[in-house]
This record gives sequence, structure tokens and C-alpha cells, in this order.
Amino acid sequence: MVWAFRTQPNFRIHLILSACVLAGSVWFGLSRTETVLLIFAVVLGLSAEMVNTALEAMTDLITREWKKEAKIAKDVSAGMMLLTAIGAVVIAVIVFWPHIVPRFLGY
Repeated sequence: MVWAFRTQPNFRIHLILSACVLAGSVWFGLSRTETVLLIFAVVLGLSAEMVNTALEAMTDLITREWKKEAKIAKDVSAGMMLLTAIGAVVIAVIVFWPHIVPRFLGY
């Protein structure tokens, strides 16, 4: 994790956003269930980023030249990360929306 934090800008971004989400859960006073859902999404997102990074590094170790199979491995790995990020955003919206609306929109 230290190597990923030091060398991977996307991992740092995800870690910072994850810290913001967890701070938001405290600020909004979310329930235990809501907080657990957010923690699960955070852990899954950070794990997917690390797997994506590992697969890209392994692919580069195997070959530096362009190969269809290497492209597929990297594209599928990036797709996994994108899907995980989209899922995490959906979870965050579902969890935070009922707390944001009354506080900021007055409904």
C-alpha cells in the first residue's frame, strides 16, 4: 500500500476521496449500516485500484511491445476499476442523498 501511495497518482486520489467520504459519514452522523456500506465501497475501490496497478505492471513485465492480449488485459483491468468506481459513486449517492437534501436544500 505504501508503494501504491508513493507511486500511483490515482491511488492517492482514491485514498483522499475515501477519507472525505468517511469524514462525511461522521459529519452527517450516518448509521452503522450506512457507514459499513461506505467502508465496503472504499475498500473495494482501493483494492480494485491496486489489482489494476498490479496487472498493468505484470503485463509490462511480460512484454513492452504492443500485443493484443496485453491490451485486453490492461483494458479489462481498467474496466474493473471503472465499474468499481461507478458502483462506489452510486452507493455514496444512495447513502448521502437523504442526508444532504434536508440539510442543504431544506426539503
